[in-house]
Amino acid sequence: MPTPRKFSAEEQRKLFALLETPFSPSEVKWRVVRKGQRGRRGKVLPYVDPRAYTDRLNQLFTPAGWSRTYNLAAVPNVVRRIDGREVVTGKVLVNCILTIHRLGVHTGNGEEWADSSMAVTSAEAQAFKRASSCFGLGRYLYRISERWVDLDRRGMPKRFPALPLWALPPDVIIEHGAEPRGPIDPKLTGKIEAFRKLLGSAVYTEILSRAGFSHDARLIPNANRQKDALKWMEAAARGYDRVRHLASGRGAEQLDAVLQHLKLNAVHDLPSLDALRFVVDTLESLLPQNAA
Repeated sequence: MPTPRKFSAEEQRKLFALLETPFSPSEVKWRVVRKGQRGRRGKVLPYVDPRAYTDRLNQLFTPAGWSRTYNLAAVPNVVRRIDGREVVTGKVLVNCILTIHRLGVHTGNGEEWADSSMAVTSAEAQAFKRASSCFGLGRYLYRISERWVDLDRRGMPKRFPALPLWALPPDVIIEHGAEPRGPIDPKLTGKIEAFRKLLGSAVYTEILSRAGFSHDARLIPNANRQKDALKWMEAAARGYDRVRHLASGRGAEQLDAVLQHLKLNAVHDLPSLDALRFVVDTLESLLPQNAA
């Protein structure tokens, strides 16, 4: 039987874009991860049930187009503190191998205290989600920061925070007062996407979310946001040009030292715009004025 061909580069691009599309807000839930001293306020983070991940994979690839395998292990005699008391328990460890046929394979790990309710189920869900995020599915949820909310007497949120606009799928109707959706310029989309390779994935994605209100250049809500995102991209590109100019000649050693300090191998591995500014400012302070 002939081996099925892999998806073409264009097919992969489209599939990854669909995998990265945010879930419907109706599927997003919030979990209290930290409480204030009096228990009246708490920090929450969003999450989505594993069944929504399964539904997305079934929709895109059919149930026969993907598979997952779990490997279970346990670590006994682990001490944890519960309400100020030391309790001897264990840890459940799960490894999930997620295979999307014709696309690739990724793994994810999950863990849970053995004495917790539904420990194996929780660890499996965590491992499955982490493996899925390697394909882009649900990865945007990790970019949503903790939010403070008021809690009721049971320690549950009285009201859930609104999701940022870039964390909404394109078919969601934006409420009055929020960023309106309107016509976009395909030429601007192409110009924006061209900066991904130039700026590196991390800086490019940060600009998309902060200036473009989106996680994908094709999903920026309107032309004004496209223009803002493009201006940010161009400014960041000038920052990279400045780094290259400063690093020419004797500045190469200083650049290597700065990258080593940041534990990076190359300039395009910079994790954020703040890191880019740090590199530029540091090089300008180290080099003689005439060299800069």
